[in-house]
Amino acid sequence: MRILIATDAWHPQVNGVVRTLTSLARAVEKLGATIEFLSPDGFPSMRVPTYPGLRLALPSPRKIAERIEKARPDAIHIATEGTIGFMTRSWCRTHGRPFTTSYTTRFPEYISARWPIPERWLYSALRRFHSAAAVTMVATPSLTAELSQRGFGNLGMWTRGVDTDLFSPDRAIKLDLPRPIFISVGRIAVEKNLEAFLSIDLPGTKVVIGAGPQEAELRQRFPDAKFLGQLENGKLSGHLAAADVFVFPSRTDTFGVVQLEALASGVPVAAFPVTGPKDVIAGNPIGALNKDLRVACLEALKMSRQACREYALAHSWENSARQFVGNIKRIVPGHQDKTSVHSAAVAATANGRSVA
Repeated sequence: MRILIATDAWHPQVNGVVRTLTSLARAVEKLGATIEFLSPDGFPSMRVPTYPGLRLALPSPRKIAERIEKARPDAIHIATEGTIGFMTRSWCRTHGRPFTTSYTTRFPEYISARWPIPERWLYSALRRFHSAAAVTMVATPSLTAELSQRGFGNLGMWTRGVDTDLFSPDRAIKLDLPRPIFISVGRIAVEKNLEAFLSIDLPGTKVVIGAGPQEAELRQRFPDAKFLGQLENGKLSGHLAAADVFVFPSRTDTFGVVQLEALASGVPVAAFPVTGPKDVIAGNPIGALNKDLRVACLEALKMSRQACREYALAHSWENSARQFVGNIKRIVPGHQDKTSVHSAAVAATANGRSVA
């Protein structure tokens, strides 16, 4: 089965969506499926206002149509609600193609943190976007319940996984820093709420790994914290495994794959009791959730590193891929084959119909 995933988030971005999609593509091959990405590669782009380093693709409907027709997919999944996601959605609706989507980012909260746009307006737009999907995949039970209350329908579960070979206690490097080491990894931006971590009084050392538009400001305000910049793969896993507690201060993430990466590294999690952390920790002795983040950090120090590792070992990417493919298969039976899909697209173009 050939699956085309349309995504606005792609390399060289380093975030949970990109890591999830990259890992998923490898994992589905064991299930007899292949994934091709309709990504921003090759499209002109513009800088995202208030977000240096992040660019928004500017594809034309014709180019989106060409890429879809060239891929001849058995199924189409839309991973993001950006320009590529919207144009792919439009192509699918024009050609009568069922598709699935995933809800991975709390754009209403992210956008409202930067501009005075009511969250309810943004949720209304997202609800309309996802309403056309056969299945909207969601990572956690609590987010499923929340979106259901907001009027989203056709929700299906798609949990996340972790590479337990890359992220392992054995990867730990020696950090010549005062202990305990409290570490946070992710995009340095207002929606990640890093100030909540950096402003609390903790023993030892605070370490931040990542880059983003708020980095210069936070470096200046919190000179005692160690900002290590963007680290990837082995360097990231080595630093993560060397920490004593992973601090996840975000209140807006839908999951937070990096929590599983920390647990696989044998590092307990400290977080607020919100969607994402509540589902990952879920009462297990692998982290501490508290409205007072300082209390959570100190409680997490007491957690068993072995328990963290054992928990992560049960969350493989193969299990995650199996859920994803299961949702995809709901739109494949009775679907047009690749020949008729291509013929329909050619006929539509010949008749002068728009593909967007």
